[in-house]
Amino acid sequence: MRDTENTTSFSIIYNSFFGKITDDMYMELTEDDTADLVEELLNTAIHKFEFPRFDITDIDKEEKCFNTILTDEEINILSTYMIVEWLGQQLASVENVRMKYSGSDFKFTSQANHMSKLLTLKKDYEREGFHLQRLYKRRLKDEDGIMRSTFGTIMEESPICRRGSGSWS
Repeated sequence: MRDTENTTSFSIIYNSFFGKITDDMYMELTEDDTADLVEELLNTAIHKFEFPRFDITDIDKEEKCFNTILTDEEINILSTYMIVEWLGQQLASVENVRMKYSGSDFKFTSQANHMSKLLTLKKDYEREGFHLQRLYKRRLKDEDGIMRSTFGTIMEESPICRRGSGSWS
């Protein structure tokens, strides 16, 4: 049996994702099919999380969990990027390319307008994910639980990039 006190289940990130979207398709699928689809979204979202404070690749695929405890902030970043991927799937869907009926008088809506709004929404979520990551990297919780700026360490040179090391010189 796995020590769940030191892990974060994928289901926690999935719940955050489902709390941010509305998609009736997931209600029509089996629980296993839904799990497979959201795991695919999470796997893609993981790669968008640029500089996490934990080893993002340290996961247990069988138990479907990260082998560390994620903060609410990290969960929010991952679920936001899951939305980016979900919106990308919506844009790539044939259903969204076809003309749609709208309103009681059944006028056609513009395909281009519909796609443009989806693309704008996707870009908004990408910007939100980037903003969340900037905040994440610019602050740390101290031993008293107070958020402190990391500004003092942001401009420090990386040991890899110091002069004379062969790079950035």
